Amino acid sequence: MKTLLISLLAFAGFSLQASEPVDFDKAFAQSVKIEQQIKLTHFPDRVYNIVDFGARPDTPEEPCHEAINQAIITCSQEGGGTVLVPKGTFYTGPITLKSNVNLHVEEGAILKFSTVQELYFPAVITRWEGLDCYNAHPLIYAYGETNIALTGKGIIDGQGSNEHWWYMCGASRYGWKEGMRSQKLGSRERLMGYAELKRPIYERVMTPEDGLRPQLVNFYSCNTVLIEDVTLLNSPFWVIHPLFCESLIVRGVKIFNRGPNGDGCDPESCKNVLIENCRFDTGDDCIAIKSGRNEDGRKWNIPSENIVVRNCEMKNGHGGVVIGSEISGGYRNLYVEDCVMDSPQLDRVIRIKTSTCRGGLIENVFVRNIKVGQCNEAVLRINLKYEEREQCNRGFDPTVRNVHLKNVTCEKSRYGIVAIGLDDDKHVSNVSLEDCHFNNVKENGNRIENVSDITMKNLYINGKLFEN
Repeated sequence: MKTLLISLLAFAGFSLQASEPVDFDKAFAQSVKIEQQIKLTHFPDRVYNIVDFGARPDTPEEPCHEAINQAIITCSQEGGGTVLVPKGTFYTGPITLKSNVNLHVEEGAILKFSTVQELYFPAVITRWEGLDCYNAHPLIYAYGETNIALTGKGIIDGQGSNEHWWYMCGASRYGWKEGMRSQKLGSRERLMGYAELKRPIYERVMTPEDGLRPQLVNFYSCNTVLIEDVTLLNSPFWVIHPLFCESLIVRGVKIFNRGPNGDGCDPESCKNVLIENCRFDTGDDCIAIKSGRNEDGRKWNIPSENIVVRNCEMKNGHGGVVIGSEISGGYRNLYVEDCVMDSPQLDRVIRIKTSTCRGGLIENVFVRNIKVGQCNEAVLRINLKYEEREQCNRGFDPTVRNVHLKNVTCEKSRYGIVAIGLDDDKHVSNVSLEDCHFNNVKENGNRIENVSDITMKNLYINGKLFEN
């Protein structure tokens, strides 16, 4: 095993190779082309107020999802427009969005979702942790729709808490007690087994007793999508989960979700995506790009690609911008710039996590102009040995290449870089850091194992220069 712990004193006998300089301006010119390919939503001026369809505020004992869904159906059937959630607190169950409809939650409006689990069944087709299945109806869901939006300066509250939803992760710190439903009582492992055995999706039907929590927003196989300005709180599980979508914009969204598996925005097998001007404070990854887990990811073999992230703020979370771990379909072309991150509970800034269960090719990651106050572990972490105890079919070696950071500053962390390849140096290559400053690094440097071709130019760690 080739191991490198770059300290202030030595390079531990490891040879660093210098690649050709990366032209970041040329690279980010591609992000402009990606934006130009994103189709924009357009809606007629017609407005459908949910109150006109029978929705009433302040009635927690009478959720108004039937009225909201009827407004959406009518709007779509009549050619589209805006379904308005006016000022007030409306209690609701599952909502299904339809083509040519903008669900607009105006400022002063609050949508509070019921915590009665049975309301979210019968199950609908979705993915859960990258695995195909029929599971609980996501709180806001769309399947196969075109030209849809979720907008407004109002609040959408999934009402996840230790008393509702979160305990189903099976951890006592989230409220789980003996006798409660939990994904740890066999349902998660059973679903993973279905995938490994290549069971058809129609045989993977989950029930309320399985305790697999729904996403707050799940758009499945949709085209031309906008999520803008809304505040999303307390999701049972992942917050925004676009799946097999193309032409997606997430703009000006505020996400606060400290629950377990509380990812902020997880585009999975999506193409041409812009995430900008958003704020994240999460219990898991802030942004996590995915493309399916193990056999289910390889079966579809649809990578995520062409994703632009800019002008976002990340607070708490396992990672700021993450690729993986459900990334078996691969990923290419990520552009991240002008973001601010800062929290002792933010573990990593840029993270790539995969394994020999997952496989897949991850390539072309460009990151520039990132300002970090502090993170708990590393500014950049690449790990090809993620979850080594997972029971799965192995032998699917992942490849990570062309990962480039420029003008990234961090004022406090444990490491600068942590990069862990497989048991050779063939699977992580062409990594570069340029004009980066990492201060107050506890371990005085980086931990690098089995990585080839890593370039450092004007990299300063605790004020000391590191270069090839």
